[in-house]
Amino acid sequence: MSSPHGWRPLALDAALAAVVATLQTSTVLANPRAGAVDLVAVLIGSVALVAWRRAPLVPLVVSTLGMLIFSVHALPGPQAAFPVIGAVFGAARAGYRVASALAGAVFLGVSLATNLAVAAQQDTQNLVQSTVLLLGWFMAAGVAGVMTRHRQAYLEQVEQRAVEAERTREEEARRRAGEERLRIARELHDSLTHSISIIKVQAGVAVHLARKRGEEVPAALLAIQEASGDAMRELRATLEVLRDDPGDGNGSGCVTGSGDPDDGPRASGLDRLDDLVRRARSTGLPATVTVSGVRRALPPEVDRAAYRIVQEALTNVAKHAGGARASVRVDYRGEELVVQVDDDGRAGGAASTVPGVGLRGMRERVTALGGRLHAEPRPGGGFTVRAELPLDGARLPAGESA
Repeated sequence: MSSPHGWRPLALDAALAAVVATLQTSTVLANPRAGAVDLVAVLIGSVALVAWRRAPLVPLVVSTLGMLIFSVHALPGPQAAFPVIGAVFGAARAGYRVASALAGAVFLGVSLATNLAVAAQQDTQNLVQSTVLLLGWFMAAGVAGVMTRHRQAYLEQVEQRAVEAERTREEEARRRAGEERLRIARELHDSLTHSISIIKVQAGVAVHLARKRGEEVPAALLAIQEASGDAMRELRATLEVLRDDPGDGNGSGCVTGSGDPDDGPRASGLDRLDDLVRRARSTGLPATVTVSGVRRALPPEVDRAAYRIVQEALTNVAKHAGGARASVRVDYRGEELVVQVDDDGRAGGAASTVPGVGLRGMRERVTALGGRLHAEPRPGGGFTVRAELPLDGARLPAGESA
């Protein structure tokens, strides 16, 4: 059975056949005309009802023949028609209307003819009345079977329409999500790519002119030039992700725009951690990096999340903990990656503990990976951001192993 409860209809059918067989057996035993052949015919005709739902033609034929043998030989009366009525219902329910009508007509016709041949004159009217009553029962069973079939077909059609409507809604939602991603990608490209390119070009021109004049290039200017290049690269990577179709796994192409050829999309990861810390130092933030454990290939989503967490934490230190020192620790463990950023700043008060967009973003990244994030003030002053990112179940790059 395909259904986990498929045994229930079979049990009900078996119970029905057992009840009918019991009633018909008692009829045989109470009939002085009946013999062993009648008992066997009744049992076979009644037990055949077990298959009325799965093979309706089988009980229709077997029950009709078995109960006809009993009716012709023992003249039991209307009660012999009960198994045949049940078989007629099953056949009509399965769509065998002609077969069910033919079986009912044969049983009623043969039974009536047999009873009329042996009945006395005064019993003829009662026999006709009984036959008409049985005809009504046979017709009711056939109509009930047809109505049940139509109802079942209607329910199946409703269910199919519901499934189709759900599929259509999902496709529409995916289409709208894709259109929204493309709209956001266009807006980011049109608004940010040009501005960042201008910043990078202008910073490059200023650096070139300073060097041409033999002047020392300010560290802040170099930091602006490098940061604008990184911003362009990461913006390109973000735009390609937005334009990528998640349904086929293939990107629709890199968004072209102004900028250097070396600014192609490349996801940020811990392999760029040293560059990130170096840029932080160029802005005046003393920062150190400590890496423990055996470095190895990380799942792309874990690698990106770790980089973004360090990036956001260092940005917060530079913005909110002026004059502070920052320490970055990366611990490669067996089943998880631990990233921790501490600072010794003196920023305090309620405002420092209110989570901003950056902290919410970090928490969302970590939660999406099934990890844990701790972001809280340190007892001795400063702030701690600690992310524990599990590696189990995360997707490694093709060809890599943990």
